Amino acid sequence: MADSLEETLAKIRPHTSSNLPHQKAPATLLIALESTFAEQNTQRTPTAYFAALLTTLDSTLQAARSSTPDFGDGDVLPAELYILALVIPHVPHPVIRSHLSTILSLTAPLFPALVPHAPPLRSQLSLYEAVLRALDRSQLETHGLRQAFESILHLCLDPRPKVRKRAAELVKDVLAHPPPSLRHPYADRVAEWVQAALAEVTSGGLPKFKGKKAESEGSETAIHLLAFLRPVLPCLPSSSLPAITSSLLTLPRLGNPYVSQSAYSILADLLLIPVEDPVHNIQDRLPEILDAILASPPLRTDSSVTSAWAGVLGHGMIAYHEADAEAASKKLWEVWHAVWPFMESTDASVRKAVAQSLDSLTQCFTPSITASAIKEKQSNEGKSTLRKVIAQTTKALDSLAFARSTPEILLVVSSLLSHLRFRQDGQGSPTAAEELLLLSVKKIADLRLQKGFEYKESADATLSVAMGVLGPEVLLRELPLNLDVADRQAGREPRAFLLPMLSQPHPSPLSHFVSYFVPFTERMFDLQAKAEAEGRPSEAKVWSVLVDQVWSGLHGYCYGTPDLKEALTPQFSQLLSQLLYSQPNLRPAVLKALRLMVESNVAIASGDGERLAKLPEGARADPISQEAASANVAFLRTQCESWLAVLFNVFTSVGRDGQGMVGDVIRAWASIADEKAYHKLVNLLNQNVVKAQATSATKESESVTGMTLDLLILMSPYFSSSDATNLFNLCLASDILESRDNAVQKRGYKVLSKVVESGKVNVDAEDILQRLDKVTDGLTAAAKKDRFLLLTLLVARIPPTSLHLVPSIIPEAVLGTKEPSEKARNAAFDLIVTMGKKMAEGGVVKRNLVDGMDEDSAGEAKASIEEYMTMIAGGLAGATPHMISATITAISRLVFEFKDDISPQMHVEIFTTLLVFLTSANREIVKSTLGYVKLAIHTMPVELLRPHLKEIVPALLKWSHDHKNHFKAKVRHIFERLLRRFGWEDVYSCATEDSARKVLLNIKKRKDRAKRKRARAAENDEEDEEPTAKPAAGDAFEDVLYGSESELDDSDDEMPSGRQDRAGKRKDNGGARLRVDDDEPMDLLAGAASRITSANGKKRRKPGEDAARFKTDEDTGKMVIGDEQDEDENMEEDVAGRAYRESLTSADGFTRGPNGRVKFNKDTKKRRRENEDGEDVEMADAEASSGRKSKRKSDPKLGHEFKAKKAGGDVKKGGVDPYAYLPLSQAAKKKGRKERLGVAGKR
Repeated sequence: MADSLEETLAKIRPHTSSNLPHQKAPATLLIALESTFAEQNTQRTPTAYFAALLTTLDSTLQAARSSTPDFGDGDVLPAELYILALVIPHVPHPVIRSHLSTILSLTAPLFPALVPHAPPLRSQLSLYEAVLRALDRSQLETHGLRQAFESILHLCLDPRPKVRKRAAELVKDVLAHPPPSLRHPYADRVAEWVQAALAEVTSGGLPKFKGKKAESEGSETAIHLLAFLRPVLPCLPSSSLPAITSSLLTLPRLGNPYVSQSAYSILADLLLIPVEDPVHNIQDRLPEILDAILASPPLRTDSSVTSAWAGVLGHGMIAYHEADAEAASKKLWEVWHAVWPFMESTDASVRKAVAQSLDSLTQCFTPSITASAIKEKQSNEGKSTLRKVIAQTTKALDSLAFARSTPEILLVVSSLLSHLRFRQDGQGSPTAAEELLLLSVKKIADLRLQKGFEYKESADATLSVAMGVLGPEVLLRELPLNLDVADRQAGREPRAFLLPMLSQPHPSPLSHFVSYFVPFTERMFDLQAKAEAEGRPSEAKVWSVLVDQVWSGLHGYCYGTPDLKEALTPQFSQLLSQLLYSQPNLRPAVLKALRLMVESNVAIASGDGERLAKLPEGARADPISQEAASANVAFLRTQCESWLAVLFNVFTSVGRDGQGMVGDVIRAWASIADEKAYHKLVNLLNQNVVKAQATSATKESESVTGMTLDLLILMSPYFSSSDATNLFNLCLASDILESRDNAVQKRGYKVLSKVVESGKVNVDAEDILQRLDKVTDGLTAAAKKDRFLLLTLLVARIPPTSLHLVPSIIPEAVLGTKEPSEKARNAAFDLIVTMGKKMAEGGVVKRNLVDGMDEDSAGEAKASIEEYMTMIAGGLAGATPHMISATITAISRLVFEFKDDISPQMHVEIFTTLLVFLTSANREIVKSTLGYVKLAIHTMPVELLRPHLKEIVPALLKWSHDHKNHFKAKVRHIFERLLRRFGWEDVYSCATEDSARKVLLNIKKRKDRAKRKRARAAENDEEDEEPTAKPAAGDAFEDVLYGSESELDDSDDEMPSGRQDRAGKRKDNGGARLRVDDDEPMDLLAGAASRITSANGKKRRKPGEDAARFKTDEDTGKMVIGDEQDEDENMEEDVAGRAYRESLTSADGFTRGPNGRVKFNKDTKKRRRENEDGEDVEMADAEASSGRKSKRKSDPKLGHEFKAKKAGGDVKKGGVDPYAYLPLSQAAKKKGRKERLGVAGKR
């Protein structure tokens, strides 16, 4: 029986003693069915359950023919339908098809009687979903089945949410999984029903405010219908889409906001559906659809409908543009003109939706529209659509009506820039954005410089888009940086905010960086050096940051630059090399530029879609031609040898943290190097290794060897066969694999693995394994992971006739499973599994060639997984507990991996053998054995484990009281799994001693207690929340061995407090206002955007306002800042507030939890002391206690921060002097808190 069905049924069986009839009836029925199976020796399969339930259902219906069937909570018929709905998804489809007539005759007549009863009706729907998905096309035409489907369709508008949702899911799933054909045969009927329902809704109209009943009968039906239509829409035939579209267009006229929003949203989805039938293509009706939508604009105050309306117009224009671009371009201005006024809305969500819609419209620009706009610009005319759009957008930047919409207008400008990359005269000519939008960009940059402009982030985003479309060469020509000293002296505003925008793909050539920014950075270097020499570190830091920002933008010029050959001159290359050597802070930027210089040109030259997809969108939007990229790659290939030499030197000079980036650049350049240069570099590296090993084994020589091996690893994918063979033999030498330096060993094994994996070397596995066995003595712990990886690759290449090599590797691999390093353990497990797969493939094991094999056992054995398990099991006779424990862990991994390939007899032998080790006195062995037992209970069939329950339970109970190594928790988890698989009675009966039984009873109680807590939590919470699943370890074996689904981890403490209220603060959508400046008159006709603020409109504090709160000494004129006690004397006692605080904090107080439960405060010393301090003290008591010293520290006085340790300082007994230490804004605050302020404003 399927495990998933068994898990489902296992949750039902315990409810035989439930007090709830709807839980008890299915459990009782299930137990009765399984008792019948046991009497008849019938296996519990889904088919057996299915047949038994049909028979039981038939008997129940025959007994109820004389009267109406009962569908109450405790009746048999709902229980039968419930279990049948759970079982039938697991029944094979041929079985369902053969019993279709029986299913229909029993269940179809129940639909009318089931309608008033929601729970059995949902079970009936689940049953029919499985039936409909199992049938072939011919059976779906059965008359009774079509009638049943008709009944299900009408339930999609049922007023009950759960029934309606279940019916809608059924229809969607059935249509989405048709029998082998393009479309489900029921799709036409669903489309007809939807059209009829929409027609009924639109013809009858929706009642408005005529009572609750009328509202629910009209609007709710339309809402339910639209909710059903959205997921089903892609499955309907294309011939029905025009009629559905017409009906949806009429819904907004009915005046219901939610219906209008849903209709527009569905229309937007409908327009994006690809239509395969050209005859019934909805694209032909797009002009009519757009006209209907434009004819019914929403009110500006209706935010929800406006957003959906604007969205459907945007989607409609995109669909129209794809169908007929020229016709759509003629409609563009009409739609733009209709949508644009909603940009003035006070609702931020509406403005955002309008901006998205306008962005969709900018995607509809055609080359003809763009070309006509450029021609009009040259003739100073403004009649074209694009010129009017740009003029309207630019004008809005200064308009007071659109002041609050400035961020959205900037988004529209960004959209215009992004979709005007068109070049009228091909590559090299200016873009349409440069011709048409340069004035708008300059205006945005001017706004960005104004101090009162609040939307600087939005302006930066738009200017960044302009940088990517226009390029620095064009943009900086119109917007100079003004960062030189002469510019500052002339009073020009600097535009340093443009520098971070350089680091993105743009069309400017690399020669612009060489001619413009290289001299610029040299001037900045000089200014930095001058400032450092004159002792101005802050100024020097400014120049240093500017230099960093410039060079960080170098890689933006390197995405397929058209003038690479002219720009990458020897002089510029020498400058880059010097920066790599001498400027560590600029090194990452230069390395990134060198890498992208190669990768982008290679991707464009190849024309490969996958490579091009890795490039940024800006690099793909306006790339150079494929021929130009190929020429760039050919030029770079001539520079490879010199650049790789430079990069090798840089690699050896930087630390370990910086080698990764240098290695990426080396890998990129090595991929395009020609064979001659590559062979020369590889030989040079090999000679370095030989020279380093020939010298005395010093740290310096070993460091050189490690660095050189790192470089060889980077270049290994591009080795020729001869180079790979030479390198393989070099690294297989004992000087490398037995080096005292961990790094040399690790890299030696890595090189061997890379070469073997590349397949460029003919590998003699037997010879290599023998040579590797000789260097085992010098192996360091750090190299074990890489050695295991190499052995894994070699095992896969062992021929079937040489499997006698496997036993020689087993001891090392088994012991590797106990390595401290997790990566080494995982590699050892992979090696063990790989050997198992190799043995499972078949072959011959020549026992006479196995080391240490007795002559009596010599011969040949057939390779199999069981033979391999026998080899592994030899470690159980090891001399050390460590070896025995490692062997048990290895066997556990193999049992998990090959559980289906191992015979039941072998399973039993392994289980009985390892079960003996539970009696061991060594904890390491027991720990591994507990892991195996947990795994076996999870994976082995029940029938194999049941005979051994009497051995398992006592052996586990022996460790149930042991807290060391978490044995008690591990045993409890194992018992929890046992209880789930075998039931309480079977497990409990195997416990003989009373103390052992108490352990099991305790586990059962804890489990039941956890269930009750979850049930109470579910009752208290209004919303159902799914339990949070424990994070998986990422490996199935680790999850089974160490993870647990135990419910016993639940704490016995009280449930955590209720959920916090997540109601956020209300957004102030109309928060934008004009900033008033008394010193400067405001021009409301221009520059309004710089006057807009969303800050709080509270009145500013004027100078001297805080000082007016304090008294003044008549003699000296100084302000007197009194202590809090002066004001406390005049304050009335807050009796009610004090009583409330005491009820929360005192020892006699209490609090209420989220469930309304009272929780009394604990009577702690702290609370008692606070109560004593707060009580009224009689005079006599006060005098009596005055002689005792208080252990509590007195509150610090004003100015205690400035008091010297050995002198009086400025704080004197009479008061504070001087008085200027206390900030007036702090001292002027109301005194109501217990904390005291120091004169520095500290608490």
